[in-house]
Amino acid sequence: MGFWNKLKDKIFNINIEKKDKLKSEAKAEKENKVFSKKLKKTITKKTDKITIKTDKKISKEKTKRRIKENKINKYVAGLDKSGSSFSERIKVIQSRHNTIDDDFFEDLEDVLIMSDISMNLVEDIVDSIKVEVKKENVTDPKLIGEIISEMLFNLYANRNIVDTTINYKENRLNIFMMVGVNGAGKTTSIAKISNNYKKEGKKVLIAAGDTFRAGAVEQLEVWSERVGVDIVKPSIEGADPSSVVFDAVKKAKNEKYDLLIIDTAGRLQNKVNLMNELAKMSKIIKREVPDGPHEVFLVLDSTTGQNGVSQAEKFKEVTPITGIVLTKMDGTSKGGIVFNIKDKLDLDVKLIGLGETIEDLQEFDLEIFIYGFTKGLNG
Repeated sequence: MGFWNKLKDKIFNINIEKKDKLKSEAKAEKENKVFSKKLKKTITKKTDKITIKTDKKISKEKTKRRIKENKINKYVAGLDKSGSSFSERIKVIQSRHNTIDDDFFEDLEDVLIMSDISMNLVEDIVDSIKVEVKKENVTDPKLIGEIISEMLFNLYANRNIVDTTINYKENRLNIFMMVGVNGAGKTTSIAKISNNYKKEGKKVLIAAGDTFRAGAVEQLEVWSERVGVDIVKPSIEGADPSSVVFDAVKKAKNEKYDLLIIDTAGRLQNKVNLMNELAKMSKIIKREVPDGPHEVFLVLDSTTGQNGVSQAEKFKEVTPITGIVLTKMDGTSKGGIVFNIKDKLDLDVKLIGLGETIEDLQEFDLEIFIYGFTKGLNG
């Protein structure tokens, strides 16, 4: 036991802050002794410099802490619907049973399945919980919350390598390609990613490569104006998407953009055409930027549950996928899709949509996700 406290300590940097404070105090004391002995004539001047440097460091640490706290708050708020639903169902079976027995585990399986976790995964989770319950000699159902949190974390973390980092590097043209069915939130995700990098001072360009869906280019253009980034559009309606990509890559290279985000069509029902289209786009990109595209994000609507996993399987057949953008997480009462994606496809969620505002697309953080999703179980 003790997983929950360790998780909170890590998320909120409780222990790290204490250590940093002690180190800073020890360092300051040592510097003051050195100055008092060796630099009596200039100690005031040097102390002023140290104070300024320390103030800047404290200010930077406070900013980092605020950003982290803001991220945690967004996760907790964005996962409120799925987390509350999950926790309430667990609490119902906890109150229904006086002891942890086979009947309790059967009810627990039902709760996990209702959270949109596949049957195979449910069996793995419950088996792991049974082992931990026996090991810790836990018999009271009301004490099982922490074990459930830990087993969900381990389930995700132990499914091969977890890599949620986005392949963005300084001093190069970074190219992200966005794929996914219409209605999954691809257009708004492009806008939100653009906004995130624009706020960091990056020069961002969007390529409107979905040239066939009515209104797709216009929607993207509205978002680009709202965010304040540039866009490359087709010269005529229904133009070859690859021509848009060609023009966008040329512009991005010539005008020193930091990031190019390419929209694509979501015509999954015609996989052959889509495969050819994406392959042609990739060929054009690689001719100009040999290691591109650096990310191929599949945008999935979390409210579609198991259907979203089926979409992911089909897209993976069509083109290499580097990560998932999981949208509308705040609108679902089921969080199990995160675990299913990792289990069935060995793909990591890299970005998660936790609300409707332009600021609500966050980099995926497994620890904060587990914290937000199971917070109601652990007080």
